[in-house]
Amino acid sequence: MRKWLLLTAAILLEVTATLSLRGALDHPALYVLVVVGYVGSFTVLALVLRAGLALGVAYGIWGASGVALTAILAALFFGDPLTGVMGVGIALVIAGVLCVELGAHSARARHAHDEGKPS
Repeated sequence: MRKWLLLTAAILLEVTATLSLRGALDHPALYVLVVVGYVGSFTVLALVLRAGLALGVAYGIWGASGVALTAILAALFFGDPLTGVMGVGIALVIAGVLCVELGAHSARARHAHDEGKPS
């Protein structure tokens, strides 16, 4: 459970930094939040890996969730376009992340089963 909470924190830090980057164009003081957010996100992502989440799963979820959340929140906060095609893309990103996670879970289960077999 800890690794998932850490991954959520890494995602939220990265999205905050990215949105702040857009806001910093008009309010330069937000560059502080950009730096803190990105440094914090990568630091927490390293903790996620140390906690045992596989790199492909962690990075896939982190990156894909960041893209989806940033697109949605940029539409809400900055009036960026969010079209039906973009919505389909976000849904495909989410589906891809689920496939990666389900594949990783299946591989772990298969590995655990194989380790239990007598030689």
